[in-house]
Amino acid sequence: MRADARRNRERLLAEARAAFAAHGTDASLEDIARRAGVGIGTLYRHFPTREALLGAIVRDGIAALLDRSAELAGARDPGAALVDWLRTLIAHAGEYRGLSIALMSTSYDRSSALAECGEPLRAAGTRLLDRARESGAVRADVAIGDLMKLTHAIALAAERAPEDEELAARLLDLTVRGLGPRPEESRQGELRQGPVTGPATGSTTGPATAGPATAGPATAADSDA
Repeated sequence: MRADARRNRERLLAEARAAFAAHGTDASLEDIARRAGVGIGTLYRHFPTREALLGAIVRDGIAALLDRSAELAGARDPGAALVDWLRTLIAHAGEYRGLSIALMSTSYDRSSALAECGEPLRAAGTRLLDRARESGAVRADVAIGDLMKLTHAIALAAERAPEDEELAARLLDLTVRGLGPRPEESRQGELRQGPVTGPATGSTTGPATAGPATAGPATAADSDA
């Protein structure tokens, strides 16, 4: 790419970020081109569709998300690390108005520019989910694709209710509560441990049960920096 073409592309991306932040992902492409000092034809030569432009912007932000997933991969609490990752994805999907619904559409069109951006995130999330599943924090049938769809849906709900600043946190909490092992899975684990003998009477009681654990956010101390 020629130096002048590279400069035009960089200016277009900078103006698109500003326009999407101010007006959402349906901001005028003509205005973006004008503010970048180029014609609309130049914009389309670099980014043939609005989705291609949005994909380029999202791709620029993926490196930070992947770095965060790498930090969380060494956390002592895999369940909390997964929750932290989901929280990060929600924030990412809510960065621009309209981004969350665009990301949701990639579930049905895996050939799109945005879908290609999501593949590295899917792989990173799978590694965190596998660790959480192996630790017993998450049940066996939870899929990374479902979790990513849920993060997009939560970001969309928060976008539509900006007056409720705690909505995303509450919805994530409800999601996390639904990820834990089913009661029958917990009982199977307890049965393998054998019955518990009551200390006072010597009688045999059923297996001890534990209340559901709520995974909090992983802290810097939980991960290998």
